[in-house]
Amino acid sequence: MPEGTRPEPVDPAEVANSRLVTAVLVVDAVLLAMMELMFLQLMIGSVPVPLSALVALISNPWLVRRAGELTGAVGAALPLIAWIVTISVLGLSGPGGDVLLLGDWPSMLLILAGLVPAAFVLGRVLRTRRTAASR
Repeated sequence: MPEGTRPEPVDPAEVANSRLVTAVLVVDAVLLAMMELMFLQLMIGSVPVPLSALVALISNPWLVRRAGELTGAVGAALPLIAWIVTISVLGLSGPGGDVLLLGDWPSMLLILAGLVPAAFVLGRVLRTRRTAASR
């Protein structure tokens, strides 16, 4: 920061609003992971339809990017962490002991479509924050 300049004051209401919206994004990630697991074995006839992977492919990067815009690097990781934990817990020891993540290609596609794009977006958020902090 150049000498003689003051940092802009932080509005406490804006910080609280950002945290609230980030919490809603984390809850949304959990609910989306639950929905994706429930529709994982969706089939038309005998053909699996990877609708869950498509939803994860679109929603997870958006949730990470939006949380990063609101709260920074730590906040950006929260929706992705919530999604991973939900998929892991419910997919491997689901309701009533059911295993929802089977060893088939729709399950692998869901995990890859949910993790890889969101991880790239998280890396971009971290890189942007690091670049802005070094200026």
